[in-house]
Amino acid sequence: MSIWWSLHLRREAASVPLARRLLLGTMETAGVDPDICYDLAVALSEACANAVEHGGDAASEDYRVTAFIDGDTCRIEITDSGPGFRPRPAPSAPPHRAEDRALAPAPVPTPAQAPAFAEDGRGLFLIEALTDHVHYRNRTGRPGAVVSFDKILKWREGAALPLAS
Repeated sequence: MSIWWSLHLRREAASVPLARRLLLGTMETAGVDPDICYDLAVALSEACANAVEHGGDAASEDYRVTAFIDGDTCRIEITDSGPGFRPRPAPSAPPHRAEDRALAPAPVPTPAQAPAFAEDGRGLFLIEALTDHVHYRNRTGRPGAVVSFDKILKWREGAALPLAS
């Protein structure tokens, strides 16, 4: 057996706990290990919060959350209508003189390198830390970003979903 659901949510802060509660309820009912449920709930919350904050302008008032539980894997995908991801600047040769190095701009951190004091980037860092595979891309042919992530599931003893397969 597999489980699939999709939500269209308004880009409002109140939508984040709604998506999280639906995911947690589904996973708990299916018998997913509570630690895995927690990791995915935090990752989902961070991705939804990013979609609410960065996912569009006044004309794009919604975003989509889709979750699939198939076998021992859960995949979650969040799609918005915002500007999408900006390409990272091409690396340039590092300055050789000490005074030039002091004036050089700091490199743009990747999500896995986000410092603890950073204002931005911690959500992506958490998603990467709590899941097994993360993919970021821009939507094809239209504005928006897609964040998808997978996690291998562990099951409680006597869980309903693995027994139904």
